[in-house]
Amino acid sequence: MDLFTYQSSQEVGSKLLADRMRPLQLDDYFGQEHIVGPGKLLRRAIEADQVSSILLYGPPGTGKTSLAHIISNRTQGEFIKLNAVDATVKDVREVIEHAKQNKALYGRKTILFLDEVHRFNTARQDALLPAVEQGIIIFIGATTENPFHHVNGALLSRSTLFELTSLSYEHSLQAMQRALEDRERGLGGLQLAADPDALLHIARMANGDIRRSLNALELAALTTPPLPDGTIHLTLEVAEESIRRPIVKADESTQYDVLSAFHKSVRGSSDAALFWFLYAVEKLGMDPMTFLRRLIVASSEDIGLASPQAMIQAVTAMDAYHKIGWPESKYVIAQAILFAVESPKSNAIPIAIDSAMRAMDRVRSAEVPMHLRDTHYSGAEKLGHKGYKYPHDYPNHYVEQDYLPAGIQGEVFFVPSDQGMEEKMKQNQTIRKKPSNLSNRGE
Repeated sequence: MDLFTYQSSQEVGSKLLADRMRPLQLDDYFGQEHIVGPGKLLRRAIEADQVSSILLYGPPGTGKTSLAHIISNRTQGEFIKLNAVDATVKDVREVIEHAKQNKALYGRKTILFLDEVHRFNTARQDALLPAVEQGIIIFIGATTENPFHHVNGALLSRSTLFELTSLSYEHSLQAMQRALEDRERGLGGLQLAADPDALLHIARMANGDIRRSLNALELAALTTPPLPDGTIHLTLEVAEESIRRPIVKADESTQYDVLSAFHKSVRGSSDAALFWFLYAVEKLGMDPMTFLRRLIVASSEDIGLASPQAMIQAVTAMDAYHKIGWPESKYVIAQAILFAVESPKSNAIPIAIDSAMRAMDRVRSAEVPMHLRDTHYSGAEKLGHKGYKYPHDYPNHYVEQDYLPAGIQGEVFFVPSDQGMEEKMKQNQTIRKKPSNLSNRGE
């Protein structure tokens, strides 16, 4: 078969290779063994045609639509597909009315597959909810966005959530090999000779997105002139022209996740903290200031007085970013990040804040003890504002006296850890509370 015949037979422009090669049964489905592997709940439900309302959540090209396609092939009910981008409330109501007739007249169930459900606004989701609650329709939603942020809570609670994970480049290689061999739906009708490094490049650039890898393969096949013997040779150079480095999607959920990964990595891994920062800025286009603010917070929340220099490094990095911009400031910011990660860690400050806040809630109103009140005016002593002991007049510049208001006197909020500088603070607390420091040398 020549290229022209192939194009005619496939009705060019009607369906892309990725759509033609969608798996028809679970045995042809790639990946996601954690939800459709042998014996898994969703697989059993599909095979028994007992699928209830579900939400499929995962990155692009991981098989959400393909899974819905498999369900449509297995069900004895009616399968209706809508795309949330252009579906209206009227469309939803028409599907519901049709489902009611199906159930009343024929005892037949109706499955509604709603692709890109995160694009469905609240009004349209609300229109769908009663039918799902009453069992009039079985709802299948697919989304690349965090459903807890974008799906009606009531609809989410009435659906079983299945999270699909990113596929590997090996999955893309398998999918492309199947397409090269399939004469009916794939590219098997062409005299294609694909170099292994060309397929590997496409698979790696697709970054786990099978749809993207198949469409790149088809683009390469249909745009490469055949050799005199009719062979279409797909080289690495051809592959590089057919697919570019992926544009990483940075929706709100992704940004929060990456920022969370960065902060948690600051607590334990220099390599990971540096990676997530650079990945966010260089790949996702996030603002470096977001991470500088988080680094400053971490310098108190997770490091604190165990290494006070971490805060100075972080603030200096923020100042450098404002003055010299990006990308030059990346070196200063990286230095501050690495200093923070490698510093001794302590959460004594957030613990102290929490303890003080809880004590504050227990005290209705805090009266300042008399000896701590202002004395910089005549008559203060007549009001009883006296008795303050000046610490610098005592050994180790410390004297024991009440500083907290009545009701919580004697409570301890800040307890230094045994890390870094805080270990010395703990030692100082022990030293200054020795009996010799309690004798009065004057007030």
